[in-house]
Amino acid sequence: LTGQDAVNIANGFNEALGVDGIIMTKMDGDSRGGAALSAKKVTSKPVKFMGMGEKLDALEPFHPERMASRILGMGDMLSLIEKAQETYDEEKAAKLEKKLRRNEFTLEDFLDQMGEVRNMGGLGKILDMLPGVNKKNVSEDDIDKGEKEFRQMEAIIRSMTLEERRNPALLNASRRKRIAQGAGQSVAKVNQLIKKYEDAKKLMKQFNNPNFMKKSRFRGLF
Repeated sequence: LTGQDAVNIANGFNEALGVDGIIMTKMDGDSRGGAALSAKKVTSKPVKFMGMGEKLDALEPFHPERMASRILGMGDMLSLIEKAQETYDEEKAAKLEKKLRRNEFTLEDFLDQMGEVRNMGGLGKILDMLPGVNKKNVSEDDIDKGEKEFRQMEAIIRSMTLEERRNPALLNASRRKRIAQGAGQSVAKVNQLIKKYEDAKKLMKQFNNPNFMKKSRFRGLF
């Protein structure tokens, strides 16, 4: 009943005080914003901002066309792009591109990329803005599990020496055991992280291969 409460609150304030605009909070959850339509209808006042978190810096300008896309389950690619631009570091991106071209993607870079996801609001927010993703099929438990896995992977990488991060080939059994103890995780978790890193590196190497597009099923689309 949160949505109905929001409408009643907006209407109550408007009748008592005469408001100029509305701020919709708690928009970082799995709600799609139907209350925004109702609040606008009953008050005849525009929605000005959305609260996408618990702090003041989480207030964002309200864009009706983007909310319409979100309500229809079409995602919000413009907001996702804006979030990416806010965290975008041109110098770091250029360095990463050079590393990828030389197949030098390290665990240190892997850690940086996880940080970029966190800076964009985490997995839940990114999923909410992706078109074609039905969040009804992705439970809060699944998102929490993914966020927890991110934190575990960060802890594991931070338990490595700088040399180990930059040269994962050094990670023999004894080193992995030491890292697991330092991160408070099992050796199996360390092995899973290394596997995910290696898979990501292989995928990036594929995309960097000039013959990839010719051989792939995406040929002719670009």
